[in-house]
Amino acid sequence: MNPKLPFQIRKRQILSLGIFGILIIFSQIAFSIYKKNQHYEKPQITFIAPKVEEIILTEFNPNDLDESQWKNLGFSEKQVKTILKYKEVVGGNFKSKEQFKKCYALTPEKYEQLKNYILLPENNSDFKNNQNNYKPYEKKRLNLKGKFNPDLYSQKDWENLGFSEKQSAAILKYKNYLGGSFISKEKLRECFMINDEQFSQMSPYLILPNKTPENLTQKFEKKKEKEVVKIRQYFDPNDLNQEQWQALGFSEKQAISILKYRDKILKGSFKSLEDIQKCFMISPEKYEEMKPWIRLSIVDKPKQTEEKTVVAEKTDFSKINLNQITFKQLQEFGFTEKDSAGILAFRKKLGGFINKQQLLETYEIDRALGEKLIYVAKLDNSEVPKYSLANAPEDWLKKHPYFRYSADRIIFYRISYPDDKKIWKYLKLKPEYEEKMRLYIINDK
Repeated sequence: MNPKLPFQIRKRQILSLGIFGILIIFSQIAFSIYKKNQHYEKPQITFIAPKVEEIILTEFNPNDLDESQWKNLGFSEKQVKTILKYKEVVGGNFKSKEQFKKCYALTPEKYEQLKNYILLPENNSDFKNNQNNYKPYEKKRLNLKGKFNPDLYSQKDWENLGFSEKQSAAILKYKNYLGGSFISKEKLRECFMINDEQFSQMSPYLILPNKTPENLTQKFEKKKEKEVVKIRQYFDPNDLNQEQWQALGFSEKQAISILKYRDKILKGSFKSLEDIQKCFMISPEKYEEMKPWIRLSIVDKPKQTEEKTVVAEKTDFSKINLNQITFKQLQEFGFTEKDSAGILAFRKKLGGFINKQQLLETYEIDRALGEKLIYVAKLDNSEVPKYSLANAPEDWLKKHPYFRYSADRIIFYRISYPDDKKIWKYLKLKPEYEEKMRLYIINDK
C-alpha cells in the first residue's frame, strides 16, 4: 500500500472544506446585500375625517328603522324622538307616504329628498286596497359562504352577498366616508344600508374587531363635539359676519347663504323672528336653540325709505323656469357667486336641463339650497336640443358631459351600424350612464 495515499485523501478533504467554507461566506454576503436592497412597507390605512358629512340614500321602509338609522338619515335626536312618537300615535306603523309626510319633524324639503326612496304606498287608500298584496320590504337571507374582510369587498362582491346595486354603492360610499376602512363591527353596524337582521347574519363572518379602537373612538367623538355649538350669549343676527355665523355652528356655505338671504332677499336685515325662522339654512331645531338669545334692534325707517325699498320686487321663484333662471336670480335665492356660475355653466354644457334633479349634479354647490330651488321652481325642457346616436353632431358628442367619454366609440360604431339600437348594444354602458345619455336622445324607446 502506498503511504502517500492517506495524506492525499486528507489534502483533498481539507481543500473541499475550504472551498465549501468560501462558498458559504460568499452566499451570506450576497444574502445580506439582497436583504439591504429590499424595502418592506407595512400597509397603512389613513382615516380622514370628511369636511362635510354626506347623507347616502337608498330604499328604506320607515317602519323598520331604529333610532340610530333615523339619525344616519340626517335627523337630530329630538326629531327622531318626535318621529318615533308619531309612529306610535298612528298605530305603530306608517301605512303610506301621505301619512309619513304629516309628521311634524319632517320638513317639506326633507320629505322631497326622501320620498323616492320610501317603500310605502302613496296614500292610505292604496294601502287598504293592496293590504293583502303589498310587500314594501322583502327580507332576504344573505349569501354568506365563509369569513370575509368587508374592507376588501368591491361593489360586485356586496351585490353577490345579497344587496342591491344602489345599496352596494352606498355601502362603499360609507366606507370612504370613514376614511377607507369600516374600522370595526361597531362602525359597520352604523351603516344605514345594513339593517339589524342583515348585520346579525354577517357578524360571525366579519374579519373585523368588535369595538372601534379607543384612539379612533375619541377622534369621532371630538368631531361630533365640534358639530354641537352651545349658544351662551345674546346676539343681534343683523350684526353678525360670516365668521360669527360659523361660530354659532353653521358651515361655511350655510353662513354665506344666510348672509345672502339677509342682504339680498331681506334687503339688508332681519326685521322679525319670523324672518329668521323662514331662512332655509336655519333648521327648526337650530332656530329653537337660537331663539332665547336673539335680540333684534331694528330702528323704524322713514316712510320715504320704505317706499323706495318696495320698488325692488322679490322674484316669485315658483314661476321661474330652471332653464332660464339668471345669475342674479340664483344669487337672490341664496347661492354664492361660485355656485351660481357653476349652475349656469353646467346647464350650458348640457344644452339645458331635462329634469330638475340634474341641477344637483353641479360640482360642489350647496345641495340643500339646490333641493329647495328644484322643489319651488318649474322646468320647461321643450327647447333643449336632442339627437339620435346615429345623427348627433360629432362636436356635440365630444363636448356634452354625458356623451364625451363614449363619443369616439359612438362615431366608430355608427359608421358600420347607423342604427341606434345596435349602437347602444355595442356600447355596453353601465345602466346609470346609459339612463343619463338617453335623456338627450330623440325617439328613444
